[in-house]
Amino acid sequence: MAESQGRVWTGVLRVGPHRGDHRVAIRAAVSVAVPLLVLWALGRLDLSIYASFGAFAALYGRHDGFRDRIRMQASAGGVLLAAMLIGTALSVLAAPTVVSVVVVALVAAAVTLLAYTMQWHPPGSLFTVFATGACATIPATAGSFGSVLLVGGASVLFGLALTALVAVATRTTGQGAPKVRPTVGPVAVEMAVSVAVTIVGAGIAGLLLGGTHWYWAAVGAVAAVSGAQLNARIIRGIQRLVGTLLGVLVAAGVLALDLAPIAVIALVVVLQGVAELFIGRNYGIAMVFVTPLALLMVHLAAPTPVDALLTDRVLETLIGVAVGTVVAVVSAALRRRLGRRLTRDAASG
Repeated sequence: MAESQGRVWTGVLRVGPHRGDHRVAIRAAVSVAVPLLVLWALGRLDLSIYASFGAFAALYGRHDGFRDRIRMQASAGGVLLAAMLIGTALSVLAAPTVVSVVVVALVAAAVTLLAYTMQWHPPGSLFTVFATGACATIPATAGSFGSVLLVGGASVLFGLALTALVAVATRTTGQGAPKVRPTVGPVAVEMAVSVAVTIVGAGIAGLLLGGTHWYWAAVGAVAAVSGAQLNARIIRGIQRLVGTLLGVLVAAGVLALDLAPIAVIALVVVLQGVAELFIGRNYGIAMVFVTPLALLMVHLAAPTPVDALLTDRVLETLIGVAVGTVVAVVSAALRRRLGRRLTRDAASG
């Protein structure tokens, strides 16, 4: 037990080596900066969240060869657009929040399997959960579908174009090592089921406890069940919680300044870049920057009283990580029990 706890805390604190992350950080910053600046110039920052989610596509395949990276970004971009459209549909239909929670859970389970088979990096459905849930809670009309496709789609395409331009400029357009696509097996199914169960549990718990941004609980829960092994999931959950709490303090200081929109955009770009410097090296450190980034994104698109925004972020993250950790532990116990049963059956057969 002590050895396992030691591995957990070592994992929480360990900072991985720098692997050219500055190049990824610059690409990520530019991918979000240009769409937001265009919207600012047009006076349509109310659509900024669609641009920001579209820009997430450029975060995929950070260390993959060019062709794998561009395929990964294109497929992830298409999924993110679909997620925004589904969330917008839930908003337009004024779906009950419980229905929205269940829909997000089903979408997340499907994307978890897709990400596994297509070997996305970053893996899993966290960005999809964020996009679907946020769009479901933002007031929308029938015309919002066109905004999602136009703004979100343009942001995805810009990220793809930037990736291609950088690859051509640096002469790194080679194929890279071929990848073997894994088939969906018990591990992938268990991950998808865990994601769905934890989103439903965290989302409903968030609602019952009075939170208004229930999708943050869902995102926190997904982070806590990410990974194939229990230790990896616990490490991720602890990093998510501690990093978020520190990030909320940063966000409180930033939001108190009541910055002009152009200054907010500049800060979002910087936060995006710095987060990418650490996201692959220590998730907790990255969350210190991701948290104010996420809060600024939401506040820019749909201004909310700062106190309520910060309180919700803390409450929903606590709920999400707690529910996700419980599901991770139970899932691991069931997996071990099933493994022992299969071993006994094989020995007796």
